[in-house]
Order: sequence, then C-alpha cells, then structure tokens
Amino acid sequence: RGQRKHLKRVAAPKHWMLDKLGGVFAPKPSQGPHKMRECLPLLIFLRNRLGYALTYDEARKICKQRDIKVDGKVRTDFRFPSGFMDVITIDKTNENFRLIYDVKGRFVVHRITNEEASYKLCQVTNAQTGFKGVPFL
Repeated sequence: RGQRKHLKRVAAPKHWMLDKLGGVFAPKPSQGPHKMRECLPLLIFLRNRLGYALTYDEARKICKQRDIKVDGKVRTDFRFPSGFMDVITIDKTNENFRLIYDVKGRFVVHRITNEEASYKLCQVTNAQTGFKGVPFL
C-alpha cells in the first residue's frame, strides 16, 4: 500500500494542540530529521504558535519566500519537521526561536538572541557502533 499521505486532525499528535473542529485534515510532516510524533511542522509553527498566518495558504506563502531558516538552512518545505532544540530564524522580523518542551510535553516557542542562535544545543558529535552494529552515543 505504501506510506499514508494524509493525516486526520483527530489522529495528529496531541502536543500540536490542534482543535478538533478546525477542519478535517492536519499537515502531515515530510520526511526529515525528526519523527512524526516528535516534531512540529513549520506550518503549525507559523500559523498556530506565532500567529503570523491565519490560513494554511498564507503560511505556505511565507515559507516559499525563503525567509524561514531551521538550524541555519533555508527551508521552503512548509511541512518540514522541526523538533526539539531546533533553532528557527525568521529573517524579515529578525527573530530567533528555539523549540523546547514544557512540563506537559508540548512544544514551547522560546525566543532567543542572535548570539544564542548561533550554536546548537544537544548536537550529536560522535556516534559509535557497538555489539552487532548497534549505534550508541
């Protein structure tokens, strides 16, 4: 059958905090550095968390203008999965955010300075393989 291409709002992760009556579908994250259940798509970040867009279409147009950077790389994919400790930079407003969890396990948008945005916290620098090829940090 292949992969599932759609995601219903009710089946979306609870930490996205989508309301049940706001439509039928939720944006399914693209493949990327974070798992679906442990990420926050850029679309939800721009529309629901920051309030820079009111609709799906507006958030998509903001991403396509090449203004959003995740960990220093321009991301035009509005379904890109940003995750824990990722630095999201918006060039036009000169703002930097770091995604962290709150006490209940939901993503909190934490504003940071330009100096703090220049380095990455929780970065894997070395991974080794152990017994039977199992990687460990």
